[in-house]
Amino acid sequence: MISAGEFRKGTTFEMDGQVFNIVDFQHVKPGKGAAFVRTKVKNVITGAVLEKTFNPTEKFPEAVIERKEMQYLYNDGSLYYFMDTDTYEQIPLNKDIVEDAVKFLKENDLATIRFYKGEAFSVEPPNFVELEVTHTEPGVRGDTATNTLKPATLETGASIMVPLFINTGDKIRVDTRSGEYMERA
Repeated sequence: MISAGEFRKGTTFEMDGQVFNIVDFQHVKPGKGAAFVRTKVKNVITGAVLEKTFNPTEKFPEAVIERKEMQYLYNDGSLYYFMDTDTYEQIPLNKDIVEDAVKFLKENDLATIRFYKGEAFSVEPPNFVELEVTHTEPGVRGDTATNTLKPATLETGASIMVPLFINTGDKIRVDTRSGEYMERA
């Protein structure tokens, strides 16, 4: 059990049958009245963010989130298959669980799968990936007066903005957290 007075960023706890993660918190001691804890919590299953106020003495059960690194194998249209590299066990995941991560994952790439009570609820790609540009318009020489960007499609199907000097066939490094171009690979 964890009390609301012990909340810190990243703490996971159960409330009303749901699992929440503390995104932001603030201990408030007004001049008049009792102290309270103002928080911004994120439902780890649905991704919904709520602002809630707690009494510092309220107690909640801690939620244990298991993280496991698994290899992305393939998708068959509706399911995405990941393999545990230790046990070689394969798990199929629905598109709604992997939709944000799969734009940056190639087959055989490693990803971190988060589990709660044995059920996978999210997939995190590595922070940085190297992908090949499959299509982008050619940059016109002389159009570089400012830091100008153009759209590019990557080998995984993701579309990001890249500088004008990037051409089709170039390998680039992408920050998967923001979806931004980092550098040539």
